[in-house]
Amino acid sequence: MTDNNDAVLVDSFGRKITYLRLSVTDRCNLRCFYCMPQADFNWMPQENVLRFEEITTLVRVLARLGIRKVRLTGGEPLVRNNVLKLIEDISRIAGIREICITTNGVVLPDMTDRLVTLGVRHINISLDTLKRDKFEEITGRDLFDRVWNGIEKCLEADIPCLKINFVMIRGRNHDEIADFAMLTRQLPVEVRFIEFMPIGKGSNWGEQFFYPSDKALEQIEKRAGKLVRKERTAFSGPAELYRFQDGRGSIGFISPLSHRFCNECNRLRITADGRLRLCLFSDIEMDLRQMLRTGINDEDLAAFFMDAVKTKPARYMARTQNLPSCNRRMSSIGG
Repeated sequence: MTDNNDAVLVDSFGRKITYLRLSVTDRCNLRCFYCMPQADFNWMPQENVLRFEEITTLVRVLARLGIRKVRLTGGEPLVRNNVLKLIEDISRIAGIREICITTNGVVLPDMTDRLVTLGVRHINISLDTLKRDKFEEITGRDLFDRVWNGIEKCLEADIPCLKINFVMIRGRNHDEIADFAMLTRQLPVEVRFIEFMPIGKGSNWGEQFFYPSDKALEQIEKRAGKLVRKERTAFSGPAELYRFQDGRGSIGFISPLSHRFCNECNRLRITADGRLRLCLFSDIEMDLRQMLRTGINDEDLAAFFMDAVKTKPARYMARTQNLPSCNRRMSSIGG
């Protein structure tokens, strides 16, 4: 269990900040309709993306301030050139206890063994359907077999914390919720059902697509049997956890719209182009890249983070109809 007693970063509401979500690229080999347009968009200029030495500087300073868990995200983090070298460098930073990856799984079959060697024990794989044709419809690519092979490789490697992230989309995949839940009867995985969030300018989000966690729970129990609630741990994050009595794995519900969990937020986010975001649903950002490239030293950078976390909001602010939103695409925020 991660020890929060050594946390130095504490916001104005007493929340200890121990978790960094770090987007290492906005590039991706899929085109999921809820994350990025399937055409007519441009990648970030390469010179705007944080360099490896800049990333390790940020992690090193934050580790001294009590960050213990680092999750690499994207875009698709495993398409970043030499990303394994970055993971190795982060693994050597004193104080970092967990290195986690959130991936779409496409290149995972080729990298699982190396990730295990580097000490990665937490892998989240995004998968929104078990049907090959629907996978291509949602992601814009016919790569279901690659993703499933990535899950199988992780199971063979006995990854201790393997999760499948399922974004619930009414009319697209909500009819598969119980099927995904039943995977946990045979497999030692956590399937996490995530409410579709209105993120990104021009997002395809709409109320007609929203499927709440409460209905998902009801659907699972109606089709697959009663769930038992699990006690929360330091690794639960925002998920409310359940399991089948006879299950090998667990089921999590992440409900940012129907059940806010802002009071438990312990994280910072750094975007692929080096902007600090204190809240997923806020476009207020602080330019770390500029600080790094003008030569800020570690002491001043640490002081900046100490001051910045004091401005972390108590909760996200909804713009309309009690719904949060932000303009930046999820592919560069990293979730």
